[in-house]
Amino acid sequence: MEDVLIAGGGTVGLMAAACLARHGVGALVVEREPGPQIHPRATGVGPRTMEILRELGLEEAVNAVAVNMTATFGKLTAGTLAGAGLRDRQAQSRAELMGDLSYTPARIRGVCPQNRLDRVLLDAARTRGARVEYGTELISFTQDGEGVTALVRGPGGEREIRARYLVAADGVRSTVREGLGVGVTGPGVLGPNLHNILFSADLSGVTGGQPFGLCEITAPEAAGILVTIDGEKEWTFHTDLEPSAELIRAAVGDPELEVEILSTLRWRARGQVADRFSDGRVFLVGDAAHAVPPVGAFGMNTGVADAHNLAWKLALVLRGQARESLLETYHDERRPVAQLALSQSLLRAQDITLHFGSNAEARARAGAVNAPIVHLGYRYGSGIEDLPSTEDVALDLDGSVGSRVPHVWVSEGVSTLDLVDGRYCVISAEPVEADVPVHVVEGWPYGALLVRPDGFVASAYTPGA
Repeated sequence: MEDVLIAGGGTVGLMAAACLARHGVGALVVEREPGPQIHPRATGVGPRTMEILRELGLEEAVNAVAVNMTATFGKLTAGTLAGAGLRDRQAQSRAELMGDLSYTPARIRGVCPQNRLDRVLLDAARTRGARVEYGTELISFTQDGEGVTALVRGPGGEREIRARYLVAADGVRSTVREGLGVGVTGPGVLGPNLHNILFSADLSGVTGGQPFGLCEITAPEAAGILVTIDGEKEWTFHTDLEPSAELIRAAVGDPELEVEILSTLRWRARGQVADRFSDGRVFLVGDAAHAVPPVGAFGMNTGVADAHNLAWKLALVLRGQARESLLETYHDERRPVAQLALSQSLLRAQDITLHFGSNAEARARAGAVNAPIVHLGYRYGSGIEDLPSTEDVALDLDGSVGSRVPHVWVSEGVSTLDLVDGRYCVISAEPVEADVPVHVVEGWPYGALLVRPDGFVASAYTPGA
């Protein structure tokens, strides 16, 4: 019997496998596609995702495949890319664009297309013992008090797989969610059908080699979003217009540009959250649990945090170190976070300026919060109305129960987040007696904190309590 069967081998499914393997739990991933996705989708890797990658020892590997944007324009808006005048402008430093990052030890040097991130996660999951089977689709499943029986179809035909638990990372049209009869809440389909066009072209003639994250093209004959993929030759263009090399040339503003369209994906934004994130021995993660529009880059990053939250809980239960009731907290904790991500993305879709820059007054009027709050400033067990700040995430990471433990450098290159190391521990300014590792941090101002394996504060620690 497998420990955990994961349906879906995209970013969140692979992250679940890597996190489970990190805790010594065996995982089998089945993915219906014949191999890893080559077409990039999301490119924005958030600070909490980078913290999780750091915990897995993958921070350097991801930075190695990320596009270097230590100086960049971030988001641009122009009739055409040529009309943005990049050759005549001075790029800002990424640090200036991102603002104060003193609340986190993790860094990414730019954007990382999802297909590149997936390769890093695939290698890590397999190296640590997880198995990933491509060309294999989950057809149906049943569950009982001891486990889940899944019927899958692969290159060798149909077969049954028995597992203790099933994790559904099978996307917005999740077979598993539908099989459970779990409904969704939210506005549903948003906007028109779009083409995600991956193309190769040398844009240095209009950019002068200046890097940018994305450019909103407003020319009616070529309206869409142009996104950096590798910063040199590969780009994507998101549009509701018919894909063609001529369309790309019009968006760039260079009628002589040599363009090669590499692939095209159809997609449509959705806004929905599953009514339940778990049912017995089955758990929904990522797009199977919540579909979040791309504005704000909250969707994939919320899914990664789902996988991380669930993995340590499954590991403790599978090892007999926690009761199965621990798994019930997955829904209770992660669904409100998904609802926050969806609501904040929808607000930004109405007014994108809420996302960029120091637009604090406008965000307050609209009921929006600063992006880092969505990524890692939330608290399990309470809403954003209870946070000290909806703008400064550092004020929210104050050691309160349910919040991510504060980051403090304890030595060169070592953060308090690194001390957690995937285990329960106590962080304190003074030595205390405990049945878990105790880390004494000089000058620690937050009192003695019992910290969960995922780096969130479980309680103020009182010896003997």
